[in-house]
Amino acid sequence: MSFTMLKRKKRKKIIIIGGGFGGCAAAKKLAKHDVDIILFDKKNHHVFQPLLYQVATAMLSPAQIAYPIRSIFKKYNNIRVMIGNITEIDKKSKYVRPRDSKQKFYYDYLIIAAGARHSYFGNNKWEKYAWGLKTTADALKIRERMLYSFEKAERTRYASKQKRFSTFVVVGAGPTGVEMAGAIAEVTKKSIVKDFTAFDSRKSQIILVEASNRILNSYPEKLSYKAQQDLEEMGVEVKLNAAVSNITQDGVYIGKELIKTENIIWAAGNKATSLVQAVTKHFNRMGQAIVRSDLSIKENKLIFCIGDCAYYKDKDGNILPAVAQGAIQSGEFIANQISADLQNKKRQVFKYKNKGEMATIGRSSAIAVISGISISGFLAWLLWGIVHIVFLIDFRNRFIVVLDWMVSYLTHRRSVRLINMYSPDKN
Repeated sequence: MSFTMLKRKKRKKIIIIGGGFGGCAAAKKLAKHDVDIILFDKKNHHVFQPLLYQVATAMLSPAQIAYPIRSIFKKYNNIRVMIGNITEIDKKSKYVRPRDSKQKFYYDYLIIAAGARHSYFGNNKWEKYAWGLKTTADALKIRERMLYSFEKAERTRYASKQKRFSTFVVVGAGPTGVEMAGAIAEVTKKSIVKDFTAFDSRKSQIILVEASNRILNSYPEKLSYKAQQDLEEMGVEVKLNAAVSNITQDGVYIGKELIKTENIIWAAGNKATSLVQAVTKHFNRMGQAIVRSDLSIKENKLIFCIGDCAYYKDKDGNILPAVAQGAIQSGEFIANQISADLQNKKRQVFKYKNKGEMATIGRSSAIAVISGISISGFLAWLLWGIVHIVFLIDFRNRFIVVLDWMVSYLTHRRSVRLINMYSPDKN
């Protein structure tokens, strides 16, 4: 047996579950070392999740915010990309197995970066009527239901039905909920006004429901109130201290009050992948692994959790936010810790570097906190756009997105108003 073959046998095998921001960041950093990497994802593409709401509201197409994972890593000879829904992890024998395969894939290190899905706080039956926004498939479902609701509002002879079809309820006033509410308001008040004859889209009702006492409550109060003011000026009704008590085919219940609608977007909660609970007994109510300072699980230093899968509080009490920059920093950090192991060096303590927070409200309106400085209005919106364009992977995607944004800014036009999949109902 040749020396080269012996050397290759000794290379550490690293499996990464999830091709999101964290998984891709870890893979890129690890690829510089003498290791073999397998990256599993349920889909064959990486999704730029911060812009999913623009797919859901007909601004962008899925292809503009998604990129094939294989293309991302085509220059790396030691990264193998595989489509597979991992459903089994054996910590003792150190292997994972996809749902549709009997093949076992063995590892020396395992990184779980499989993201999260929406959580209905034990009310799973609500999912049938209130759709979350985590994947391109989610975004397309929301988009097509929204567009078809407008068609039904145009068709009906009854004012009560027209109101129901043109009422939108967004549950949860974090960044996703605020961005969705603002985008829907732009669609109904500006983009489609001239498209219908019997239906006046400007009379559409957009309601943002939040259980706490303010929207965007992770931001400074001044920015939170400014964002609410901007939303209300756009025609969004903001309901605070309003906990959802039930969701049915009739609409959303806030206490005993029923808001009749079939357009409900759920942005109120997330739950980490069930794989977390397959590897650790230490997790929070959101299903996130409570990790150590090196982001490994408490039971095993060879298994890491990052992104939406991890809960980490540093010595100063700061909690690692489940946002893109947190996932990227975590992925790169873990790669460095594995590198330290290979060189028999001591692992480090993870420290999150907050580069700022941003949320867009609507056309020319956003809020941002950068280096402790609060910014709002057009400047924040411009910075938000620049940052999101920079993070898009492919140059072609960047160019097309910028072009669509410019056209929309000048004309209010939404270019992807296509109905392909949504089945007409009997309303």
